[in-house]
Amino acid sequence: MARGRGGFIGQDGLNAPDSPTAVSGTAGGSSVSVAFTAPTDVGGSAITGYRVQDGTKAHGASGSSSPINVTGLSNGTAYTFNVWAINAFGYSAPSDASGSVTPVAPVHGLMSYDSNGSGAEKLIYVNIITLGSAADFGSVGSSINSRATGSSSTRAIVAGGGSSPGGTVKNDITYTTIATTGSGTDFGDLTQSRSAPSGISNSSRMVIAAGWNSIAQVTMDYVTIASTGNATDFGDSSPKKYHASSTQSTTRGLIIGGRDSGLDPSVRYFTIASTGNTAEFGNSAPDGDGTGYGAAFSNGTRAVSAYGYKGNFVNSADMGYITIASTGNMTDYGDLTGAGYGIDATSSSTRGLIGGVGFGLGIDYFTIASTGNGTDFGDLPTGSSDSNGFLGSGNMGGDHGGL
Repeated sequence: MARGRGGFIGQDGLNAPDSPTAVSGTAGGSSVSVAFTAPTDVGGSAITGYRVQDGTKAHGASGSSSPINVTGLSNGTAYTFNVWAINAFGYSAPSDASGSVTPVAPVHGLMSYDSNGSGAEKLIYVNIITLGSAADFGSVGSSINSRATGSSSTRAIVAGGGSSPGGTVKNDITYTTIATTGSGTDFGDLTQSRSAPSGISNSSRMVIAAGWNSIAQVTMDYVTIASTGNATDFGDSSPKKYHASSTQSTTRGLIIGGRDSGLDPSVRYFTIASTGNTAEFGNSAPDGDGTGYGAAFSNGTRAVSAYGYKGNFVNSADMGYITIASTGNMTDYGDLTGAGYGIDATSSSTRGLIGGVGFGLGIDYFTIASTGNGTDFGDLPTGSSDSNGFLGSGNMGGDHGGL
């Protein structure tokens, strides 16, 4: 018999299993997933299950294999965990305690996608701090795609949209309450109907920039997110562009790349709280290529852009980054797991996500403060074509650099 075999008093400790080993925990919202290695010496009979308890014995759960999820925990409180193996003769001695694990509240992010390629754009949401596939949030309120999206911590805004070039072009603005799910409600109208504008937002204001209406546009509007009503003129986003990606800090908005007759090589910036025209920041790719149909995210200090198209409309997996408070050209960041365009992004203060990777259902994630290639996060809902979006940055607790 292996050393350390124990068992509860009154049970046959000699025939109980050995203790599980390598116990570790992965934090979730009010929960921890406890993983462990089953003992090789199962004692006098096969193991029938396992018991996990936190160090105070106030929370526990049972299961047939690793991992076992312990729920009902307090977010922000540190826990350790022990695991027992069980057979017909009783319980093993407790495992060594896991390291300390602290559950955290979910950080939910919104992105947009074209439902089944129908042009009916929908919102989806993910828990950014974990891994997993996206779930449906609701319709944006209009059967159209290529819209601008932005948010505060409580409300998501969707504006404009339509086919570009050609087709119906919209001027409507809708909003949804992030704490719930469901379709959008009428907010007001843009000053000009346009498709494929960019959305930039901080905690109080959303700016809807540029877009397409017969030709590429420079118009920029803004709305106060907590209210409703028609948009107000902000200034101009020169040069004309549409299908640009966008992101922000709490104070500064960025419009990255885009297209008119070709792909635009510029990054433009402006101060969100004021009004006025955009100013030159730098190039949207390190090699000076134009970019478009991409997506961007930030942690408030660094902006990261997935280019979508580069150069002469070449599909690209390339990504670059810039420091938002400065000016200058993009620096190489890494690559998506697959080339694609019409992608969408969302982020927490530490992690960025790109959806619609490889013209498919894939979602990649990145640690914003570092550099490197994408890692698989999960999938968009089955049946979606691509995410067709521009910073679908719906915040549920700090999910883009503007909050």
